[in-house]
Amino acid sequence: MNRRTLLRLVGRAGGAAAVFTNMKALGLLPGAARGVERPQLVAQSGEGVKIAILGAGMAGLTAAYELSKAGYDCTVLEALDRPGGRNWTVRGGDVIGEMESTQTCPFDRNESLYFNVGPARIPYHHVNLLSYCKELGVPLEVIVNDNRAAFFQDDNAFEGKPVLNRRVANDTRGFVAELLAKAMNGNALDAEISPEDRESLLEMVRSFGDLDPDLLTYQGSGRAGYVVPPGAGTVVGTRNEPIDLSELLRSDFWRFKLQFAEGFNQAATMLQPVGGMDQIARGFERQIGDLITYNAAVSQIRKTPAGVQIVYTDKTSGSEQSLEADYAICTFPLSVLSQIDADFSPAYQQAIAAGSQSYVNAMKVAFQARRFWEEDYQIYGGISWTTRDITQIWYPSGGFHSTQGIVVGAYIWSNDIASRWEPMSPEERLMQAIEEGEAIHPGYGNEVSPTTGCSIAWGKVPYSEGGWMGWNSEDLESAYLTLLEPDDRIFLAGEHLSYLTGWQEGSVLSAFEAIEGIASRVQGVG
Repeated sequence: MNRRTLLRLVGRAGGAAAVFTNMKALGLLPGAARGVERPQLVAQSGEGVKIAILGAGMAGLTAAYELSKAGYDCTVLEALDRPGGRNWTVRGGDVIGEMESTQTCPFDRNESLYFNVGPARIPYHHVNLLSYCKELGVPLEVIVNDNRAAFFQDDNAFEGKPVLNRRVANDTRGFVAELLAKAMNGNALDAEISPEDRESLLEMVRSFGDLDPDLLTYQGSGRAGYVVPPGAGTVVGTRNEPIDLSELLRSDFWRFKLQFAEGFNQAATMLQPVGGMDQIARGFERQIGDLITYNAAVSQIRKTPAGVQIVYTDKTSGSEQSLEADYAICTFPLSVLSQIDADFSPAYQQAIAAGSQSYVNAMKVAFQARRFWEEDYQIYGGISWTTRDITQIWYPSGGFHSTQGIVVGAYIWSNDIASRWEPMSPEERLMQAIEEGEAIHPGYGNEVSPTTGCSIAWGKVPYSEGGWMGWNSEDLESAYLTLLEPDDRIFLAGEHLSYLTGWQEGSVLSAFEAIEGIASRVQGVG
């Protein structure tokens, strides 16, 4: 098996992070990783050095904030009229512009009625992003990422009916524990465990699966919930009957959704800024807003004997402008950068073109509605899953017991599904989401309406053209490594140049790499 084939198989099994790990083990990645913690630049070390930063997303904001503190003269060019890039929170009256359509968000104006159309959660171990939240005065709250009161729905199992998360999760664990207990009692594992460990392991299995202590069989568990919950007096409660093991195996949820909340980037505690994810971008803007030129659409990136020249159009006046700088940090998604007239080397151009084809065209749909999920189902935050195109329904983790809330009625990250949904009109997407949501919440169409909903298709959003990077193993071995290095005085940054594609922490860390690279050049180290 050659190296490329090995990495392709690893990528299929474990995703990009697994490929990165194996590439490092094979010696295909640079040795010491620099971008793991915030750069410590010497005060005024950048005096007299001008930096052009292209894009006011999280990578661009981070770079401008850190470099300006060290005395660098930074100008941020942003094509939009707001900071954050894909860190975008939509509220009532905001406009969502796609290439062929425009929507005006119909939500009421209320601090808890918002829609994070981009990133919506922060893992507890994304320490650099969280440190900026603290430094910039952005308050945080817990987001419920996994909820046992939410539902699993599979058209090919459970008669197509929604089943409580807690039933699927705990019945699955119960049957697995029973099978292991039977194997132990049949001496099938005698060669694997010592006699001293056998009794402890058996007790652990009993506890893990909530097995009958005498029969070591799974006969249901209070962990899976109750038809009649325990109450006062003589009401001991009636537990849900176990779902048949063959029915559980027929569903697709055990493949990854069952353990979704155990993933490194999905496990509790997950956090969110109070009032919307864009509070982080606004926090940066409060500090460095005077460095940002909005409505500046970059059209050319040129190398000059003294550094770089950036040509852009002022979208307000329509005039063409030019910015000269010693260095540039370009944070554009490769899907956008590939369309800009630039003086990159042939190898760089080729790498950008390869990466531009690998974006995940994520989509989201959201509705304002009566908080029926709380009132009727006792769901406070979390996610319901379905095998239908909408994939997920997200329930808000803030504004509990308010009259109205914003429910995310679809979160799609499959390009196959996106290819069916992107051509739809915004109203058609809303109608489709309502129809498919009925499988999880019967009567859903009586609770949500196209008149109170909006959607986003990231593959059709100008200046983004994709939700996040989905590197394939071949390009990780070639294009990714090429773009990690600067092209003369032009550095790239963004989530696409990190181990954490799709996460804001990845953008921040990639900015650290560019900052360190420029600082080394200026100080004559590298």
